[in-house]
Amino acid sequence: MPISNNIADAALVFEGGGMRAAHTSGVIWSLLGHGLHFDFAAGISAGASCTVNYLSRDAERAKASFVDFAADPSFGSLASFLRGDGWFNAPYIYEQTAGPDQALPFDFDTFAANPARRRIGAFEADTGRGLYWTEDDMTTLPALMRRVRASSTMPILMPPTEIGGHTYVDGALGASGGIPLDAAQEAGYERFFVVLTQPRDYVKRPNRAPWLHKAWFRRFPAVADALNSRWRRYNATRAELLDLEADGKAILVFPEQMSLTNHTTDVPALQAGFEAGRALAERDLPRWRDWLGV
Repeated sequence: MPISNNIADAALVFEGGGMRAAHTSGVIWSLLGHGLHFDFAAGISAGASCTVNYLSRDAERAKASFVDFAADPSFGSLASFLRGDGWFNAPYIYEQTAGPDQALPFDFDTFAANPARRRIGAFEADTGRGLYWTEDDMTTLPALMRRVRASSTMPILMPPTEIGGHTYVDGALGASGGIPLDAAQEAGYERFFVVLTQPRDYVKRPNRAPWLHKAWFRRFPAVADALNSRWRRYNATRAELLDLEADGKAILVFPEQMSLTNHTTDVPALQAGFEAGRALAERDLPRWRDWLGV
């Protein structure tokens, strides 16, 4: 049966945030469960995983990625960090487990058949360039998951990802600060449905130890500079979103509270975050439908 989408005039945008995306997965569960299918989706870092899970229409995987999977003994730990695979075991999480008969299989056929445009953001460590990959860069499962991994490569906690002769780290270091509003705007959208991972009153503060980033990323000074200035770009994007909301051009889905961190692995806490996201979505769904016209 052909796949079609029913929301063409608004872009779906997912903020990153590591394991705080357990809350986002609850929102995705409701969006998919109620048949809200956007024709454009963009994500950065954890938001990249949310994007591809949403486009593959797999609510179960959306939840498992940020809740149940944290109990997997190979998910990550200090041991995997010392081994060079990262505090989150990136090769295992993003590439190995997505295959058939693996721990977290990905429905690539549905993803590929979905006509929605898609963007995944990353930061090129060797050039200092932020970029977005499109559907043309995601034509095979290995190519897709390598890019989701690159977008999600949290500096220091995870080793950089190599693609096509370039070195990549977390897309949150790009121009938007971690919320890919700019990708949706560049695609021509003027209305935005944005799922965030920090509460409405959150303000990102400057790094307390900028010297640490400069020391750690001596080979990639652009990464250190981007890390140390990210707070400005992130806060600027949030301010733009609030202006769009005030003008009726955006729905902003904020967690009412956020006790999770980007590296939380406690499954009951992640489950609670998921349930909070789902409850919020179920409560606000009538308002969202009215704004979306579906």
